[in-house]
Amino acid sequence: MLKRMPPRRRRQGLTDYRKRYKLVKSGLPRLVVRKTNRYIIVQVVRSREGGDETLLTVTSKKLSEFGWKAGFKNLPAAYLTGLLAGVLAGKKGVEKAIADIGLHSPVAGSRVFAAVKGFRDAGVEIPASEEVFPDEERLRGEHIKKYYEMLRGGGEAVETTQFSRVPGEIYMNLDKHFEEVRERILREADGG
Repeated sequence: MLKRMPPRRRRQGLTDYRKRYKLVKSGLPRLVVRKTNRYIIVQVVRSREGGDETLLTVTSKKLSEFGWKAGFKNLPAAYLTGLLAGVLAGKKGVEKAIADIGLHSPVAGSRVFAAVKGFRDAGVEIPASEEVFPDEERLRGEHIKKYYEMLRGGGEAVETTQFSRVPGEIYMNLDKHFEEVRERILREADGG
């Protein structure tokens, strides 16, 4: 008896077709959140016969246009990327979406759910439980600030690879920096 070979993306571990089928069947645009080694990527994708249509793509690198100076793959950057994507999606008429986290494990408080919360805070309706979102303190980067202060110890500059690209004063005031960038993104929503 011949056994049917699974599709290539399933064999490679890239797509869970059962989960994808349920998302497509909802008829809503999908909020696709992916992580790379350097960035967070947020897309709004509409399923169409013959292939998906990407309505917009926002990477965390775009945050630098709003003055973001900290890392591009941390939890506050994920939230801000989701917020920016939500603002832009709202301008394109997207009122409701469904989260597509792909093969990422659904870990409460993770960067993936921070991006989903940012998207929701921009005014786009997404069905998700409040328990999966990170708390406000983590969204502002308080945990990163505390870690930087712990490494800094006696007050000297920290010479580690994870903090080497950004001046230390950004991490010492990460919560204020986060709020400034958040306000700039929300001003974008108001058209100015």
